Amino acid sequence: MDRDALWSAGYDESVEVNQRALIDKVLARYSGEFTVFRELLQNSDDAASEAVEIRFETNIQANNVEISNSTEGNPDEEKIGAFGVGFYSLFSVTEEPFVKSGDQWMGFYWRDKKDQLFARRGNLPALNESDTYREWTTFDMELREPAPVPSISDFIRFLTSSITFMVHLRRVTVWFDTYCLATVTKDVGIPKEIPFPKYLKRKSEGNIMTMVAVKTRSMNITVETLRMIYTIGTETKQPLRASSSVKPSVNSGFFSSLFASFTGSSEQTPAPITPSPSPIPNIDPMSNVISHVILTIYSGEVNVSLDQKMVAELYRSTKKNPPSRLKLELIYTGKDEYDMSERDEDVVFKKPGSLFQGLRADLDGTGSARIFIGHSTAQTTGIGGHISGRFIPTVERESIDLVDRNVAVWNRELLWIGGLLARVAYEVELTNIRALWEGSTHDKLKPDNELRTWLQGRCLHALQFFSFHVSTPSATVSTLLEAAFFACSANGYFPILSTSGVMDARNVRRFDPTYAEFLKDLPVLHDDVARNAQLMVSTLRGRVMLRDISFTDVLTELRARPLPEADMVALLKWRIGLNTEGIPPLQLVELRREFIEAAILLTTDESRNDKLICLTTIKTVHIPRNATAIIPLDIPMPVHTLPISVSRLIQVEALLPLFGWTELTVPMWTEHLFSTALLNGKTELNVTLSPVFAERVLNVLCRAWGSLPKEHQAQVVRILHDKSCIPTKFGMKLPQESYFQNANVFPDLPIIAMPKGTAVRGTMEKLMLELGVKQHVDLQVVFARMIQTGDWDIHDLIRYLVAVESSLTSIEIERLKETAAFSREESETQNNASGSDGPLKRKYRARDLYEPSPALRELGLPLLTWTTSPKWKPSSEEAKFLFRLGLKKYPELKDLLFLAASDRPAIRSAAFKYFFDNYSSRYSHYEPEAFSSLAFIPARKPDGSSFFGMYQEVFKAPEYTIMGFSVIDPGIPSDWVLKLGLSPAPSVKLLIPILRTNPPRDVDLARKWFELLAGRLSDFSTAHLQYLSTLDFIPVTNLKVLFTEGSKPAVEELHSRICAITFVAPNKCYLSKDKNSEGGNQGFRSQLFTFVDFGQRANAFLTACGVRQEPSVDELAQMLVANPRKFYELAGGYDRFLAELLNIAINLRGVSMTTRNQMKKVPCLVGSRRISLKGQSPVTKSKKDVSRIGGESDDEDEKKLEHELLLPSQIAIVDDLSAHIMFDIVFTAPQEDNLEHLYISLGSPLISSIVKEEYRPSMEIRDSQRANEMRRLVLERLPLFLHERTPGYGAQGKSAFSYSWLNTPGNFIVIEVGKLVLIRSLQFSGNRSVKQQEVSATASQTGSRGKGPVQMWIAGNSQVDLYEWDPEIFMTILSTDLRALRRRGFNVDRVLRQQKAEREQQLREQQQLLEAHQGRRSDESSTARTPIESGGNLANHVLQDTRKSSLFSNWRQKLLKSPAVGDANGLPSGPNLPGAFPGVNNNASRPPETSALRPWSQTSNGGITPQENIERNVRAAIDACKPESDAVIRSREQRIRVDEAVDDRYCDVTGAIDLVLITSIGPHQVFISSEFNPSVRMETIESLRPAIERFVKQVLQPLLALYGLLPESVNVFYDSAGPLIAFNRSGRIFVNVRYYNTRHDEDVKRGQNKQALVSWYHSLAHELAHNLVHPHNSEHEFYFSTISEHYMIVLAELLGETS
Repeated sequence: MDRDALWSAGYDESVEVNQRALIDKVLARYSGEFTVFRELLQNSDDAASEAVEIRFETNIQANNVEISNSTEGNPDEEKIGAFGVGFYSLFSVTEEPFVKSGDQWMGFYWRDKKDQLFARRGNLPALNESDTYREWTTFDMELREPAPVPSISDFIRFLTSSITFMVHLRRVTVWFDTYCLATVTKDVGIPKEIPFPKYLKRKSEGNIMTMVAVKTRSMNITVETLRMIYTIGTETKQPLRASSSVKPSVNSGFFSSLFASFTGSSEQTPAPITPSPSPIPNIDPMSNVISHVILTIYSGEVNVSLDQKMVAELYRSTKKNPPSRLKLELIYTGKDEYDMSERDEDVVFKKPGSLFQGLRADLDGTGSARIFIGHSTAQTTGIGGHISGRFIPTVERESIDLVDRNVAVWNRELLWIGGLLARVAYEVELTNIRALWEGSTHDKLKPDNELRTWLQGRCLHALQFFSFHVSTPSATVSTLLEAAFFACSANGYFPILSTSGVMDARNVRRFDPTYAEFLKDLPVLHDDVARNAQLMVSTLRGRVMLRDISFTDVLTELRARPLPEADMVALLKWRIGLNTEGIPPLQLVELRREFIEAAILLTTDESRNDKLICLTTIKTVHIPRNATAIIPLDIPMPVHTLPISVSRLIQVEALLPLFGWTELTVPMWTEHLFSTALLNGKTELNVTLSPVFAERVLNVLCRAWGSLPKEHQAQVVRILHDKSCIPTKFGMKLPQESYFQNANVFPDLPIIAMPKGTAVRGTMEKLMLELGVKQHVDLQVVFARMIQTGDWDIHDLIRYLVAVESSLTSIEIERLKETAAFSREESETQNNASGSDGPLKRKYRARDLYEPSPALRELGLPLLTWTTSPKWKPSSEEAKFLFRLGLKKYPELKDLLFLAASDRPAIRSAAFKYFFDNYSSRYSHYEPEAFSSLAFIPARKPDGSSFFGMYQEVFKAPEYTIMGFSVIDPGIPSDWVLKLGLSPAPSVKLLIPILRTNPPRDVDLARKWFELLAGRLSDFSTAHLQYLSTLDFIPVTNLKVLFTEGSKPAVEELHSRICAITFVAPNKCYLSKDKNSEGGNQGFRSQLFTFVDFGQRANAFLTACGVRQEPSVDELAQMLVANPRKFYELAGGYDRFLAELLNIAINLRGVSMTTRNQMKKVPCLVGSRRISLKGQSPVTKSKKDVSRIGGESDDEDEKKLEHELLLPSQIAIVDDLSAHIMFDIVFTAPQEDNLEHLYISLGSPLISSIVKEEYRPSMEIRDSQRANEMRRLVLERLPLFLHERTPGYGAQGKSAFSYSWLNTPGNFIVIEVGKLVLIRSLQFSGNRSVKQQEVSATASQTGSRGKGPVQMWIAGNSQVDLYEWDPEIFMTILSTDLRALRRRGFNVDRVLRQQKAEREQQLREQQQLLEAHQGRRSDESSTARTPIESGGNLANHVLQDTRKSSLFSNWRQKLLKSPAVGDANGLPSGPNLPGAFPGVNNNASRPPETSALRPWSQTSNGGITPQENIERNVRAAIDACKPESDAVIRSREQRIRVDEAVDDRYCDVTGAIDLVLITSIGPHQVFISSEFNPSVRMETIESLRPAIERFVKQVLQPLLALYGLLPESVNVFYDSAGPLIAFNRSGRIFVNVRYYNTRHDEDVKRGQNKQALVSWYHSLAHELAHNLVHPHNSEHEFYFSTISEHYMIVLAELLGETS
């Protein structure tokens, strides 16, 4: 039937809405104060009402307000109401409002006091004279319950704010019974349009709204109230006085607080009256007081342009069309009105506060300025005034809606217009300020101080008013207003009042007192304004509209006017304090240049005339300190010196690095004395002409001389050296022409003569000597008169020089040193050759000769000629003078060692002895490296011959002669050897070249070398050892045959190879013996690699050089890749070759990817296949490597295994044994896990991937009873297979089909056919084969992507063998004979090997466990389980689960959609636990590595599971424990029924738990239940800390050591109640300290911890059993008992030790 037909046949039902709940929800969003009055006042204004009366009547407890209806919303676009919920606000105070309007009435009530609202209406009676309020719309609201009256002053403030933006409402009156408490009236002035600034943009940001005009009008709001309102305010109310009239009960009523405000209680004891110093005037509290406030309203007229889509969206949101023209208003309170309001508050409203607080400007950003949408909202504007406009509010009209996408666009645009209106108001105020400023300015003079202060106050007020604080609750409002306020200016202009008038803020700078003293013309913001309008100033600075004074501003003013001295002093002080850190040096130099070029000093000269000094001419500064302090100031300073009048007022030392100036020094001042200006000026100031002035100058220099640096002294001397500045008796002379007064040798010498008698002594004498004034006659005169005439001999000359030495200058002394005036002592041979009458002897300088001593004479050195009378004495004055002239006392070290290396044996021997005799006194500074090229050291060569060697080729240690090094002559005394500083042994830099160029030639010599070098290992750096590792220096006898060669060498060639010595590098050698060596024969690896052994000490050196213990697996693999066939032959056959491959497989991680890639391309892997021996000749059989297959039945053909080296891609992995048996032409990989992993990684495919299967059924047998019976049987047994499966055990255990789905008709279909044939085809490595066989049954899922029904075919021509469908479900594998299993495709050989490996591993684990237990008994302090290390042999790897992919997993993979056991995507399966089927993961928290058998399942021979398997499970439970890493432990409650342990909740965490990590005690983390308050969690745990520490140390730690558990795997928790003693969280054990504290802590504190150990021993065993079995069932009980029994003996020993 169609919908219309169904609709016509149906019936109607009413839909009831809980109206009371709906209204409560609406009212819950109204959070503002006076909500009822706000809504009704707005409705009255929308109804064009001009007056409203609010009456509070105590007789009926109701409020009466003139209002109009608003329950249907207001569709008028010019009205505020939009949502129709204003009327609902009445229900916040009354239960049944009653409305009268015109001649009708309407009452609202809740029928039967339930949740449905009903209205009843009727006509009012005929009008009579008493109906004075018939023209009013009246709302009577009876209060739901008595309530205190709101503060009257606060209520009046609410009314004054509310009436401001009302369009029609002009008066609101508040009555209390018959008393008129207050009347609020509003008078609006005539609007006046103001010019719109041309540089302001009229459009909003989105061009939706355009401000077409701005008008301003004044508004006068008057409040007439009873005087008592001002006297009581909001202070504490007083009790009511007794009244003669009937008094209502107001103790707890709505108006009780109002009466208490102005009446007293007759029942209260009056307080004692305190005498007052002056009488209080009698003022009637019921008299009226009138107050008013004048506001300025800026009104912007806005045109709205919206597209139709936006109009529709806004109508959808507000239920009314948006207006095309609207008005936006802003209240601005001027400076004068604001100050008057504050004064009124201090005088009139001091006690209650001003009634106009809500209208006064909010300059402090307190949030009192609000957004008005008819009435005030909770949204603040962020500026000082209210803004009213056609904003679209939220439903509760508390804030602006900025969430709705379309409404937000409207509100954002309107906020932009609000910012523009605020900017217009600010522009008007600044325009008025500009007019007043410019009107009072005459002749470029600024206004007087009073007017300037008043205008600055007005500007400050405007800046504070329009400072944008963060608005609330939405900060976006103030952000948008501020953005529009500044962005509306088209050219970025922003006016502000500066010290030069109203200007663009970009041309005004922020006031900075640092610049005030020298920047007089720069317009800045006044300090008062900047300090009190910090928010606006910060905003302007952030927008780069008001900037700080910059260096450019300073330069601008400096270029505009020269600075007087006071301004220049202030400028330089500022420059000194200016921070220039971070300015690049080049830029800093440029700034300094511009500053100096711009700054000009205005000063006066000696004639009081103005003088301009540019700072570019200044180079020096006078600093009156030390030597420069004595410079007279009455002498003109240099023109490059800063005037003293400026420099004395500043810290001039800081100017020097700033401007590159230097300090005025005495040499500069001295040079200034000889400037052209002074020399051409007054004579009395000319140093070269005026002896008096010259004497004054010399006195100044004399006083400064002692404090002058040497270089300054030298400069002064250089300046005066060629100036006639010395007054003498023969006039002004040059210094070198003048003599001291004591130089009286000749009478015509110019002697110093000071005009004013200044004594030439002390410092003055030193000064004269420095200038060059002479003290004596030059020595040249003496030599000319005495030496050349022959009147004096050498003794007379030396005696004279000694006498006048004190008066000789350094120049004269140096001249004497350079004078060749001394004779050399000649040998006897020289005397005989020259004769006594020969030519004049050659003269020498003193430094060319040695003193005449016997020891020096033996060395053949040139000696000074000295007669025997008087005898030479080194201590005489003459000898000392000669020594000062340079006569040598002994030869220099270099000269002496050259003599020691002489070819003259006598001198060489004497020099060698002189060196050691005088070593301590004269030659202790000997450094052998400085004389490495001198061969002067007696040495012995390796062959024993003597020679003189150099330092670097002679060593002290004699044992290095075996390496070809020379050593010191053994006849040299040991102390001499020590002084020579020889190296004990050759350095590494010398040893390495020897090893490189001349390695040892035989093994014995090499052993000695390497043993010697082993003691020097610390001298070899890492770089040295790395270099040696690749250097061929190890001699080896060529015993190995290069297996890469194709043919065997001849006998003679082999003999030559054996006898030959070759050198190999350390990185190509190995130390350890071949593990496969037998007896004296070399092993297999010895034929592949080089092994060496030079003894333990020598091997240590070789190991450091890079010789390794054995070849790496990667190197072994590279050998295999190099020549696989030779590798196979050297290995000795298939078994040894397979062992080497297994080693590579086990350590496959050590084989590089490069080697692996090479192995993929080379036939280096062995493959096997079965070949029949029937019909083969012996020759044919011997061609391949074959071996007999044992264990086959007699009825099978005799077959052999053929082995062949093939590419990995040519070998298949046996994962389907039946396919392997069927297609025996394929070479397969050895059936071992690690080898199969190696073959797979190199590219060998699975045999199942290359064999394709196809089932071909014959005709279907219709209505087969056999098929129906088979379907019933499968569905009957299938629940056993799916037993205990839940979705929580992961993807591996989740069945692809549920029982209910299969049981649904059409989902599981069984079809009987006549015959069913399985066709298998193989195409691999060039072989192709197809086999077929009849089968009895198969099953598959039909449909696309495996989503159709499951179909099972059974053959009608044979008995159904369910094994062919799923052997794991319907066959008992353990009860079947192994041979039968082999025929069915089971890998029997692998099973046997696995069982054998497990037994061997179990024996090793038991032995290690026993050793670990004995270790714990011997070491009580050990708490950690001894780890069991495993080697790298095959036995340690066969323990891994070998059940990869077999025939058993085929159907299980299809049914469960899970990876095969042990494959790359799944973990090895867990133990086959009781109650579960094999291959099904029954416990997700069980450790995945466990591979034990069922504890009590019968084996194939009817026996019991071996004990070692059970113990292996116990060990697995221990190993499964792990540390907790989460800080918060939570679990949701799970409704899982545990039949075996329904009430065992002491460790059941299926209920909800919630723990929080608090701290750690040792390795144990401590948690607490989240039920505890966070503030007391730490305190609770700290109070339990002593008990927890005893629990950990005396109970848990011994038990953890007993079980061999990691301490980090056990955690402590505390809760307040509950049965939870301990629980296991995925291998992490948690124990409850609350149970320990209650049951055992008292005993433990007394030292009795046996009971605690026994109790928690069983608790831990219980939780360990959960590592194997999750639920509390019989299997868990079995493992719990097993673990307890396993460690019971150890527990008994622990308890005995405790006793």
